[in-house]
Amino acid sequence: MRFGLTEDQKLFDHSLRGFLSARLPLDVLRRLAEPGNGFDADLWKGLGELGLHAMLVPEEYGGAGLSLLDAALVAEALGFHAAPTPFAASLVMAVRAFQAAADDVQRRIWIPRIAAGETRIGVGLGGLSGQTGRAALRLQGGRLSGAVDGLLDGGGATHFLVYLADGRAALLDADATGITATLRRSVDRTRPLVDLDLAETPAVEVLEASNAPLQVAARVRDAGRVMLAADMLGAAQAMLDRAVAYAKERVQFGRVIGSFQGVKYMCADMATMLEPCRAMVWYAAYAQDAILEEAAIAANHAKAHLAEVTREVARLATEVHGGMGFTDLLGLHFQFKRITFDQQVLGTSERCRHDAAVAQGWIGA
Repeated sequence: MRFGLTEDQKLFDHSLRGFLSARLPLDVLRRLAEPGNGFDADLWKGLGELGLHAMLVPEEYGGAGLSLLDAALVAEALGFHAAPTPFAASLVMAVRAFQAAADDVQRRIWIPRIAAGETRIGVGLGGLSGQTGRAALRLQGGRLSGAVDGLLDGGGATHFLVYLADGRAALLDADATGITATLRRSVDRTRPLVDLDLAETPAVEVLEASNAPLQVAARVRDAGRVMLAADMLGAAQAMLDRAVAYAKERVQFGRVIGSFQGVKYMCADMATMLEPCRAMVWYAAYAQDAILEEAAIAANHAKAHLAEVTREVARLATEVHGGMGFTDLLGLHFQFKRITFDQQVLGTSERCRHDAAVAQGWIGA
């Protein structure tokens, strides 16, 4: 059996990368990243015209009904170009949450809105993902009080989906009464986090149709972790490609630096570390739909491993560029910071390995 991409997937990936390359030259990326809100209306509209908003939405709700592997290819391309746009939470985790935990009426109302690009949902898992910060929410009489920090894709969001400790999720209107959303600019200027303070805020919907809410929440979290792993893969590949190109053109001591053995070894080390990660990410994404008994293990190992490998690739790629690598002139820092952000959000390497061990039954939750 040959495990690889279909021709349709290759064509879609090529089209998306061409679009992002044309839309996000370095000067435009600098301008879009400066506000730090992680959202640009024109870029969002363009991605929607390519079909990204509806790619995971089932056909019965007006979507393309594609797989998480297709979404991983998108995440990889977005990471490669450090695109400042919502994706992992708004177009992957939110869709998965509604599919798995919403009732039929809720799905028919909200999933088509996501597919149309009119509803952008920031997602906050709080302690369910192992992240630190405030995560104490109380739902009573259809109203939420408390606080939760670190919502992903919160910049430009029209709604927020926040998880309670029991695995249920509540959908909130971003303009609802009693809600204070504080945009927290992260190290990655292309993607901020949002902290919510809630005071008797009315919930638009409560997703509680599942009989196993904590398991559903874990699957939503794992889908997000796969997307972040793919995002890191794309960002690291961009840094490797640029390091190799720079080594071929930078002249020092009368020779291109790529001819020096030390630089050759650095580039070779990056390539040998990164290439196996692609199959790992693809398999983890494929498992979410097709091999459910391995889905959690694959997702957690993928994010943990990619976090460690891409950190090393980012370091070496920057060193190949010498002092230039640390400046804004070349823009390498966009991918470097993207990797740093992805390492921490939805669980560190240590937390992901802990969750993998739980999924394998080696330790208790």
